[in-house]
Amino acid sequence: MHTLHQSYRGFSLMMELNWDRILYLGTIALALSAGAWLGSL
Repeated sequence: MHTLHQSYRGFSLMMELNWDRILYLGTIALALSAGAWLGSL
């Protein structure tokens, strides 16, 4: 149980530090999808 708690806390810290990178990748994916959609019209 202690190991599970430690790994969850480590995952939470990793997500807190890297949330902007996830947002950055999501924005790029959205922009590429929008470009492909506009290009197909």
